[in-house]
Amino acid sequence: MGAGLLWFGWFGFNGGSGLVAGNLASLACLTTNTAGASAALGWMLLETWQRGNPTAVGVATGAVAGLVAITPAAGYVSPLAAVLIGFAAAIVCSSALQLKNHWRLDDSLDVLPVHGVAGLLGTLLTGVFALKSLNPAGADGLLAGQPGQLWIQLKAAGFTILFVAVGTTVILQLIRLVMPLRVNDIQEQQGLDINAHGEEAYNTEFTG
Repeated sequence: MGAGLLWFGWFGFNGGSGLVAGNLASLACLTTNTAGASAALGWMLLETWQRGNPTAVGVATGAVAGLVAITPAAGYVSPLAAVLIGFAAAIVCSSALQLKNHWRLDDSLDVLPVHGVAGLLGTLLTGVFALKSLNPAGADGLLAGQPGQLWIQLKAAGFTILFVAVGTTVILQLIRLVMPLRVNDIQEQQGLDINAHGEEAYNTEFTG
């Protein structure tokens, strides 16, 4: 349900960000849907290959990865490029998620391996697949004979990483001044619903 709502909202996010209903908005909606579906399918195939069967959570995660990855490119690339971006997001983000689990990084919602990695991937692939013929306000990418655009995207991605790293560190240090950054081990095992809110979010007791 959550993934479906996100997917629906992404049409407004990408297609509606120009505040104009026209060819460009239609292209953005088409590439958005295509990349989301492609990534969901790619993740499903990966899970089938790795563990024998796909999972609903995996398909939903793949769809979100594809939606994130296509966002920088939605109004600048073709639907075929959106398919490739979606599949690339599934492969790269799935690998990043497995690496996060292997390193035991504390990221319960998989924000970095899905949103972070997919966003960076989409930013870079925009510089590969962008076509000025689709969006005159944009630029041609690497495959259209303009490698300079990929360099521009790479610099933008690098600056974003630096900005987020510094900004996050500053924010965490400010929060640390007024409250702890995490609960103790016992509270974490019991769950934050009970310890922070005094109630349970889910009733796991079954009767009858």
